[in-house]
Amino acid sequence: MTSTAPAEAGTSAASPQKRTIVLLFAGLMVTMLLASLDQTIFSTALPTIVGELNGVDHMLWVTTAYILASTIMLPVYGKLGDLIGRKGLFIAAIGLFIAGSIVGGMATDMTWLIAGRAIQGLGGGGLMILSQAIIADVVPARERGKYMGVMGGVFALSSVAGPLLGGWFTESIGWRWAFWMNIPLGILAIASAIVFLRLPKGAQRRPRLDFAGMGLLAIASTCLVLVTTWGGTTYDWDSAVIISLIVGTVVAAVAFVLVERRAVEPIMPLKLFKDRNFNLSTIAGLIIGIAMFGALAYLPTYLQMVTGANATEAGLLMIPMMAALLLTSIFSGQLVSRTGRYKWLPIVGTAIVAVSLVLLSTMTPSLPVWVLCSYLAVMGIGLGMSMQILILIVQNSFPVSQVGTATASNNYFRQIGASLGSAIVGSLFVARLTELLADRMPAGASAASGSSNSFTPAIVKALPAPVRDVIVGSYNDALTPVFLYMVPLILVAVVLLCFVKEKPLATTIERDAVSTSLEIDGSTSTVLASADDLDRAASDTSLRSAGDDEREEELVTPRL
Repeated sequence: MTSTAPAEAGTSAASPQKRTIVLLFAGLMVTMLLASLDQTIFSTALPTIVGELNGVDHMLWVTTAYILASTIMLPVYGKLGDLIGRKGLFIAAIGLFIAGSIVGGMATDMTWLIAGRAIQGLGGGGLMILSQAIIADVVPARERGKYMGVMGGVFALSSVAGPLLGGWFTESIGWRWAFWMNIPLGILAIASAIVFLRLPKGAQRRPRLDFAGMGLLAIASTCLVLVTTWGGTTYDWDSAVIISLIVGTVVAAVAFVLVERRAVEPIMPLKLFKDRNFNLSTIAGLIIGIAMFGALAYLPTYLQMVTGANATEAGLLMIPMMAALLLTSIFSGQLVSRTGRYKWLPIVGTAIVAVSLVLLSTMTPSLPVWVLCSYLAVMGIGLGMSMQILILIVQNSFPVSQVGTATASNNYFRQIGASLGSAIVGSLFVARLTELLADRMPAGASAASGSSNSFTPAIVKALPAPVRDVIVGSYNDALTPVFLYMVPLILVAVVLLCFVKEKPLATTIERDAVSTSLEIDGSTSTVLASADDLDRAASDTSLRSAGDDEREEELVTPRL
């Protein structure tokens, strides 16, 4: 007997998901906005916050606590999402983020403020990763480009909106609203997830978690982040503390690799690194992270010291870069979804980033501001063509059951690149600046102008013209060569991306219904089943077949 399931069954089952995808995506964008805003909103509010709470000496930890907690949690959320499902984990991450916001908003001293930021980081590490993985759960790779492009645009928007919003809160209704605003937005994101998010459940059995791997990765990440945060600032690079942290990073990383080779469910499976596209995209992402965050970390300082802009104006001068990133990211995502071709985009985009770094290395104190802004826009175009496409390449290389782990691992190394970039650029910039000021400062001017450690834009602006020109020139000549130093590194990323294999973008999700013919008891039936169901059916059939073979062997072979 032959029976055929109507094709409309799959269509009607999928149509509710299609009707709610826009609303679900809007909820994910709110979540990503929460996470990305929180990385930038305190940059302008922090001086006021630490002043009120009498904690200037602990100011660094307000940022470090969040970065450290979120970096450690990236692979954890990715792996757990693949094992137990992403919906409950997503809601829990938002809940943690809201809890951290409440603690931070009610903080009466620096200890509570730092604790709140750490709790925010524990949740924030999952917001962006799970949002990217959830899109892979509900949107085929061929259509995913346009969604990933908008995600990149949200990041660009928050990079400009965060500092401006933080400054406005500080000067008007109070800095605590930088925390309070997360509560209604978080509740909205949770409601959206509950109502619109329909995802397959994870394993019904209790997962075997890789606690040893999590611990070693946390140790390695902590040591590395502290090296990049403290090195050359709080401690000298050759100090016992920094050397100990570097040794700790290496030892923990080696132990992590050894543990992952034996783990049943490794937090970062080593088999990921057997995929060429994953390796090339991840290394390129790490390099882009070094260049992007290395440049972004010190460009606002450059703009204030050299052009005389205040903090708010310096933030506004970054708008051309972020606007270019926003528009290019959305356009490139749409282009990928329309054509299915993607390999050329990150290659060209990364090459454009290299061009922008060359342009930035030519800056002078007399350069018109509009020219400087155009250089930043060139960098934004390059980043918009590459960042989100690299994530799409990684996701397209693995089945949906592993997409969370792969996405998280890729983002983890990009975050490591961001930390390294800030540290490397900062170390080179500060060392060169100190040397130039010592060589160029006129005799007796140091006493009149104060220590170079106490220079602020306002102080520099009030200095006599000869001294001010020396300081401005030193800032310019200390930073601009660093951009040129990063160009060869970016060109390495361009070459690596040329070896990416352009695999066709999937037009269906692994769990989408497919038509298949099964022979049961001599009859053939055409049915609609998911790929996961087919895998389970094949596994059950092979087990039953093996059992039948064993029983047959028992019948013909007497036991002794």
